Amino acid sequence: MVMKKIGQWLKNLFLPPENTSTARRLMPYAIILVLFIGMLLGVAKGWEVTNTTEFCGTACHTMPPQYITHQLSDHARVTCEDCHLGRTELGTQIVRKIQYSWQTGSAMVLNNYEYPIIARNMRPSIDVCETCHYPQVFASDKLVDIKEYAQDEESTLKTTYLVLKTGGGSQREGLGYGIHWHIENPVYFLALDEERQEIPYIRVVNQDGSFNEYVDVESNFNTTQVQEDQLEKMDCISCHNRAAHAIERPDDAINGMLARGEIPSDIPYIRNQAGTVMRGTYASMEEAKTGIYNILTNYEKNMPDEYREYKVEIEQVADKLWAYYQNSVFMDQQMDWNTHPDNSQHRESPGCFRCHDGKHLTSDNEAIRLECNLCHSVPVVSGPEDFVTQIEVSRGVEPNNHKDTNWISLHHEAFDDTCSSCHTVEDPGGSSNTSFCSNSGCHGQSWEFVGFDAPRLRQILSAMITPTPEPTQIVIEPDAQLTYTDIAGLFDQCTDCHAENGMMGVNLSSYAAINAGNANGPIVIPGDAANSPLVRVQQSQPAHFAQFTNQDLNLIIAWIDNGALE
Repeated sequence: MVMKKIGQWLKNLFLPPENTSTARRLMPYAIILVLFIGMLLGVAKGWEVTNTTEFCGTACHTMPPQYITHQLSDHARVTCEDCHLGRTELGTQIVRKIQYSWQTGSAMVLNNYEYPIIARNMRPSIDVCETCHYPQVFASDKLVDIKEYAQDEESTLKTTYLVLKTGGGSQREGLGYGIHWHIENPVYFLALDEERQEIPYIRVVNQDGSFNEYVDVESNFNTTQVQEDQLEKMDCISCHNRAAHAIERPDDAINGMLARGEIPSDIPYIRNQAGTVMRGTYASMEEAKTGIYNILTNYEKNMPDEYREYKVEIEQVADKLWAYYQNSVFMDQQMDWNTHPDNSQHRESPGCFRCHDGKHLTSDNEAIRLECNLCHSVPVVSGPEDFVTQIEVSRGVEPNNHKDTNWISLHHEAFDDTCSSCHTVEDPGGSSNTSFCSNSGCHGQSWEFVGFDAPRLRQILSAMITPTPEPTQIVIEPDAQLTYTDIAGLFDQCTDCHAENGMMGVNLSSYAAINAGNANGPIVIPGDAANSPLVRVQQSQPAHFAQFTNQDLNLIIAWIDNGALE
């Protein structure tokens, strides 16, 4: 009976009697129009709401780690759909949203997902990162200071300075080197695991269309097995894979809190004690909270005087550590700072060393370069007693052996007295920071992911190591006149910079070139070593970049004073 009445009402609404007024006849169309507009507004609002970070991060119980880490990242104001759908036309976005919603929705219904959550089917960076970060536009390098506090009573500060070579721009402009060389040049790689940590094969495409293939010599990988559809093109996300969801490691977090003054560094042993409670293994969040607040118990039990003096400050430290822990450890979703490797670094996970590990070689044993100053300057470590820190940014000519792609893997084998021509060499290979060769930023730590000790690499490199020849002893008869022929070998070390078309127009590669001088005049004045620019440069301050030994310089002076004979 009710359905019959509803049917009759709808019939009268859409098929009114002939004598019905015009307004009555238009009413059904007005209702349809209002419903259609309402539906459009509802769909638009639904689209807007479901694309918000709050909806994506809070509507699903699997997403708290992603939501919280995103809110704490540099990309907090970039919405989820900007990256996961990509900025493109609406129709394409709708199709992608349906695909992703089906993927995630079916996984939830069928319960066939697993923790930790790994993002799949990410959009390429040209659809995501490059809508804000345009790689062809010039960008400057970046000075970075890394503050670390020791585990001693004073929590002594150590600062490492380096220049990140992030400068962008196109090759057409003479730019595109350093870290972002990879964006300017086509690079393809084959990864064997989902997190892309194991990469046995890399292909670099040259401008003429040819390409170089690099293979991890320890992997037994056969290049004939490469399938083109398995290769991934390197882009921003290949390195910046945690740009919006990084979790800071405890040591870095504590160092950062100390640097910002959130943790007072004047509390005795505070760096040590904070690290101790953060390194604990906890089975639940309640247990973790108890363990972190045990920092108070540790001070009260082991350092009662300090506890009484700094009780309020230590309580505040515990609050800070617990807040950090809550934003970094998600036990239900099995996610913390160890879950996902961060490919933009090379200390806690392979990162850059997935390729730049020294053991990815061509068939001619040319390596993907492993160098401290390829993507950043050589790190300089400064302590609290250092009033001025000098950062070395080398722009000079390099010796030929430094240009070898295997140089870093070989340099400790090639170390000899000639190194002192350009570098300070006290405590070579040490970490005392007393010279260029004792840099604790390089030698003071273990590089777990570099192939220095890879057996096959060492076997290959052993054939490249040539013994350093003993220096030739120049023997001069007592009554003999010194000639250029006698001392010509002394100038060999100079020709890396001063050969044909050399720096400052100085050519020291032959007797005739030395006598020719440069645009400023002669560099050797026969019979007058004291006024010869060659000698004066060696004796001036600041010291010349490369130095003769005192013995060698005295021989050159004697040669010039004797008339600089050939």
